[in-house]
Amino acid sequence: MKQNLQLKLSQQLALTPQLQQAIKLLQLSTIELNQEIEEAVRDNPLLELQDTNGSPTTQDNSSDVELSSHRYESNEADVDNSIDSTWDSSYPKSSSSDERDEDYFAIEDKPNLIDHLKEQLRLMPLSDKDRVIISQLIANINDSGYLDASLEEIQAQFPHEAEIDIEEIKVCVKLLQTLEPTGIGAANLSECLLLQLNQLYTTHPAYRFAVSVCQDYLALLGNRDYAKLKKALKINDDQLKQVIQLITQLNPKPAEHFFQQDTRYIIPDVIVKKSARKWIAQLNPQVLPRLRINQLYANLLQNNEGHSSLTTQLQEARWLIKNIQQRFDTILKVSQAIVDEQQDFFEFGEVSMKPMILKEIADLVGLHESTISRVTTQKYMFSPRGIFELKYFFSSHVSTEQGGTASSTSIRALIKQLISEENPKKPLSDNQISDILNERGIVVARRTVAKYRESMQIYPASQRKII
Repeated sequence: MKQNLQLKLSQQLALTPQLQQAIKLLQLSTIELNQEIEEAVRDNPLLELQDTNGSPTTQDNSSDVELSSHRYESNEADVDNSIDSTWDSSYPKSSSSDERDEDYFAIEDKPNLIDHLKEQLRLMPLSDKDRVIISQLIANINDSGYLDASLEEIQAQFPHEAEIDIEEIKVCVKLLQTLEPTGIGAANLSECLLLQLNQLYTTHPAYRFAVSVCQDYLALLGNRDYAKLKKALKINDDQLKQVIQLITQLNPKPAEHFFQQDTRYIIPDVIVKKSARKWIAQLNPQVLPRLRINQLYANLLQNNEGHSSLTTQLQEARWLIKNIQQRFDTILKVSQAIVDEQQDFFEFGEVSMKPMILKEIADLVGLHESTISRVTTQKYMFSPRGIFELKYFFSSHVSTEQGGTASSTSIRALIKQLISEENPKKPLSDNQISDILNERGIVVARRTVAKYRESMQIYPASQRKII
């Protein structure tokens, strides 16, 4: 094989550590940013956070030493001017990290389902074998309260020498189903509802008909096919109303309350307010960390008393402060561009949402679309109309008869409004909604109406109809 040399020229962007850090910080959520900052403060003695009283959270004696960072000037003069106060003076004070954590998370203590069932089991006069079987059944209950395995599968979970047969498991299932919450241990929805009816509502005047519905006609009830349901049960309208009222009192997921879930409260990055007839965006001071250079170590460097590694850490600290400030500057710039484009939304609501894509905002603020995507992910905006992720304001569009466009968000809002105002005895079909929108100059096909309706978890007309 003949070998030769070729000269090739090409251009490529080299991502410096500083640029990599800037990109990383930009895509972090507020919670993730705080975690990143706390880790940086732990690892870098040149960084410190101040609490709400203005005192540092690390070195107590660092605040009495002034840092004249211009003495370490390199090619970053924009960062060097009083870097110790850059972050403090630029933005309002925020709460300490501990207080922020309390704002972000609020987890309600709930009783554990397994412990709750086993406590009741402890009070029952059972044989050791039955107690073991029921404990295994409890281990197979899912988050909704249903047995998540067949009797044969549960039998296979025991060692062969235990000699557990299906009939013994069936008996133990019946015992389990006597425990609280009522309906626990059912194999399916029908059995779950029947357990509740049989234990709580046997004296109810609609009990017999409700049992029939749960046994044989749940599909008719789910489809709101009330005519067939009345015919099957041989009842009138008043009796059907009683049946429906009774069944809707039952809990289809009896164990749902017992499974602990984190409730996370969103702290918005941006607050939108109206000022002089215009909506404007402002950074939320509660999400802004009070990060600064530790003046004690910086002073040691000034006097040439510090270790050479501190010089590197000082540079890293300066990068971090600059990149965090740049992160918030970018979030504010993008947020204001969004607010400027969506003034009608903040004034009149979803029906006035303007169709908008990432490229439009990218062009307005002079950034790349990928940057806009990072900025708008997991960043939130508070306004009198609610809290929205910045991505919420970007939506596809459909054409109007006048040659303009309407956003998918505004069309969803119109569909929701039409349905909320419809006659519940004669709900609007997707075709009728499509026709109404077309009359208003918004060209929307029936299948598009159906897609938007389903995305809002709104039932079709046949299931919205009430008797």
